[in-house]
Amino acid sequence: MDSVLPVVIALLVLAAIMLVSATDRRSRSLERRLKQLERKVDLLLAHAGVEEPQDARMAEIDQLLTQGKKIQAIKVHREVTGSGLAEAKEAVERRMR
Repeated sequence: MDSVLPVVIALLVLAAIMLVSATDRRSRSLERRLKQLERKVDLLLAHAGVEEPQDARMAEIDQLLTQGKKIQAIKVHREVTGSGLAEAKEAVERRMR
């Protein structure tokens, strides 16, 4: 009986690791699909000439950029949109052009 307990614990730990791995993989897949859809919508909006409504915080980003504070602008963009670092950097650099 004593030798069965470590085996059961090991199997439970292995099952938990597999479950977490599968969940993480699914999450990354959904994030990737969402980013693809967002890019497509952005392209469609650009093609149709539709601009996103200006948020007051977006004006703050523009002001930070005119002051040369790119890193702070990226931080504000992340707060406003909830985007990741790379995506926010890309968006801020697009606004700089």
